[in-house]
Parts: sequence; C-alpha cells; structure tokens
Amino acid sequence: MDARRALGRIRFYVREFSGEAAYDRYVAHARGHDPTAEVMTRRAFERARTDSREADPREGFRCC
Repeated sequence: MDARRALGRIRFYVREFSGEAAYDRYVAHARGHDPTAEVMTRRAFERARTDSREADPREGFRCC
C-alpha cells in the first residue's frame, strides 16, 4: 500500500508541476458556482491560458 500511496503523490506533483491539473480545477470551480454553466473544452481552456500568459509582460515573453 505504501508504494501505491507514493505513486499517487508523485502523480499529483507531476500533474501540478506540468499544469495538467489546472483544467480539472477550472471545471470544478465552474461547476461549483453554476452547475448548468457551459465550460470550455480542454483545448479552448489551454488556448485561453496560453494567450493570457503571453499577453502578461510579467510572465516573460516568447521569442518564437
């Protein structure tokens, strides 16, 4: 059981570090505030997230 728990924790940290869990948090937040609200697809969410990050000068810039 300890190995399974360790792998679960590793998976959690990898998902958080890579940003993969951000969409899951967004869906939970949107559904929590309005269960009937239409949520963005993962692709639309990632596009909006990337556009927001690139538009903010504090986040650095992308050369290519």
